[in-house]
Amino acid sequence: MKRSGLLTTKRLCVTAIFMALNMLMSSFSIPVPPDGHFYLNDIIICVFALLFDPLASFLVGGVGAFLGDFFFYPGHVQVMFVSLLAHGLQAAAISLLSRHTFKKKPLYADMLGVSVGAVIMVTGYMLGRAFVYSTPAYALLKLPFELLQAGVGAVAGVLLCRKAGLKKLRDRLF
Repeated sequence: MKRSGLLTTKRLCVTAIFMALNMLMSSFSIPVPPDGHFYLNDIIICVFALLFDPLASFLVGGVGAFLGDFFFYPGHVQVMFVSLLAHGLQAAAISLLSRHTFKKKPLYADMLGVSVGAVIMVTGYMLGRAFVYSTPAYALLKLPFELLQAGVGAVAGVLLCRKAGLKKLRDRLF
């Protein structure tokens, strides 16, 4: 008998694994001159959101990034909540759009989803940083790195799901 519920054991385990991957990937950065950092957790968020439902995607994206900040950057409490909202909404939007738009052209739906998700994440961090650090100038300074992170995550997410066959693997497992 096949179960397709939201909380099957397999789905719960895969969600936990991806949340841990998001925490891991948000825990370290690649320094980018002159004063930036590049994180790879957007790849994990985009891949999961393209594969699974919006609620699980919000948990992996938002809660995973929140916990990554909590454990690895404990002095930045306000930024944890920015990560929760920015990445959580990013992941939920990707999941919703990739599932409910362009039914006959799923690649277009995926591309729309990751594009809107990238805009949500970049906008969320811009507004969050401007609020947390009380200066829009700091937020603008980090904008190129946020755009790079969002772009790499979006492209890599679609490629991994489509070209590497992760969607087919998901369909076989679930």
